[in-house]
Amino acid sequence: MIPYSRQSIDQSDIDAVVETLKGDFLTGGKKVSDFEEALAHYLGVKHVCVMNSATSALHVAYQIIGLQKGDEVITTPLTFAATSNTAIQCGATPIFCDIRYDGNIDERKIEALITPQTKAIAPVDFGGNPLPIDTLKALCDKHKLFLIEDASHALGSQINGKKVGVTADMTIFSFHAIKPITTFEGGAIATNNTAFYEQAKLLRSHGIIKKELWNSDMVTLGENYRLSDVACALGLSQLKRLEHFIDKRNEIAHYYDKRFANNPYFTTIAIDQTKRSTYHLYPLLLDRSLWCSKEEIFQALHVKGLGVQVHYKPVYQFSYYKKLFGEQRLETTEDFYKAELSIPCHQGMSMEDARMVADTLLETLASIKGCKR
Repeated sequence: MIPYSRQSIDQSDIDAVVETLKGDFLTGGKKVSDFEEALAHYLGVKHVCVMNSATSALHVAYQIIGLQKGDEVITTPLTFAATSNTAIQCGATPIFCDIRYDGNIDERKIEALITPQTKAIAPVDFGGNPLPIDTLKALCDKHKLFLIEDASHALGSQINGKKVGVTADMTIFSFHAIKPITTFEGGAIATNNTAFYEQAKLLRSHGIIKKELWNSDMVTLGENYRLSDVACALGLSQLKRLEHFIDKRNEIAHYYDKRFANNPYFTTIAIDQTKRSTYHLYPLLLDRSLWCSKEEIFQALHVKGLGVQVHYKPVYQFSYYKKLFGEQRLETTEDFYKAELSIPCHQGMSMEDARMVADTLLETLASIKGCKR
């Protein structure tokens, strides 16, 4: 089975982890600050605060801006649930904005959703495809809102020569196993705001500061969201190969772009030349005539060894959200969900694997009858 994405672990990663396991500090040591400094240098930001997941990083970012009951956060429904779940944990209400047909939030529809209760906009770089971040930042500045960019898919993505992470008030990255680099589980907040960075460090470690000798003080309510030295050792090793990982994913994606041009079964998402995507995902958008056969297609491809996946079920369709906020429906989001299928595209694949994926996909779709019109 070729999965839609997977981690890439080599001997240098294993050696880095083993060396740290043999050291004096498994957590709370220098590997943490080393990893943070390396990430900040790579991104071109002042500060990075690493945590045990991107979910934790989102929760902390929302706490830093003072998100609370009565506030609203405008976000996308086409994302993993953590983007909005963590806002709810702070007492706020997520307001879902429809998307463009590339999976990213439709920035043209955001302003109409802004109310006096709006505190922040939290968009997602879907699949690694960079958002029009300057437009979003200008909108936030105009309305005095915070911009929290969920770039869990996009470590290393660029737009107009700038890396994702340098523009928003805070940018969230993920180091889950199948993200651009991994620390087993893990995440980070990147920011140029020193006060935000200091608050993030405090909130990730119980709200406790060390004073003198054994003395410490808890100055706010925080969590245990720390990332271990062992995890950071893996992250440091992975970061050295991130550019290679992205180049490999781009090579496969560009092969797919050419191979799938003008086929009758689906379209692909074109990445503008001003952008560089991590291609965390390579989404296909099935022709409307195949929407009713999507489950059949999904199962047939799995039987043939292609670990395709669907990204994502709209968050507002979950029963928990229906109970809290009632039935919702956004037209483009609904169509995208019906059409989307993510196929394998990752650094562990060879070009022969990519050819096999393309051949199998096209052969399978040719055998599907599709919907009656």
